[in-house]
Amino acid sequence: MSTVLSSGLKDRIAALAVRYPRKQAALLPALHWIQDENGFIAPEAERDLAALLEIKPIQVREAVAFYTMFHRRPMGRYHVQVCDNLSCDIRGGATVLARLQERLGIGPGETTADGKFTLTTVECLGACEKAPCLMINFDYHGSLDPDRVDRLLESLE
Repeated sequence: MSTVLSSGLKDRIAALAVRYPRKQAALLPALHWIQDENGFIAPEAERDLAALLEIKPIQVREAVAFYTMFHRRPMGRYHVQVCDNLSCDIRGGATVLARLQERLGIGPGETTADGKFTLTTVECLGACEKAPCLMINFDYHGSLDPDRVDRLLESLE
């Protein structure tokens, strides 16, 4: 097994895994810990975790690919996720995204050169009543317009 995961993290994961009837049940908490420690989940970390949990590497890859909170590459300090579902689109979501692209100088799937912001679009943030909305890291912001986007970005800078 490679040494991508720190020994302390391997110990934490192993201690958690034995608390379950099936080690696989520790998969999601372990992925959070890996991302917290490394900033993202590298393919080598996926393989290490699979070995620790005695599952196939593809099972780890599937979880990382399915859940939008997990990242396979380094992300900016602020992960800005813009909802592009119909509810947000009808209420001005495209304008919100355009303002973010203009202000940050990046498009969806890109990170600013200083590593501060990563911009992505997501299918739904589950906050249609506050459309258009976005999420910065784990904080929701809704009922947005270009001026509110500007103030929000200024509060982060």
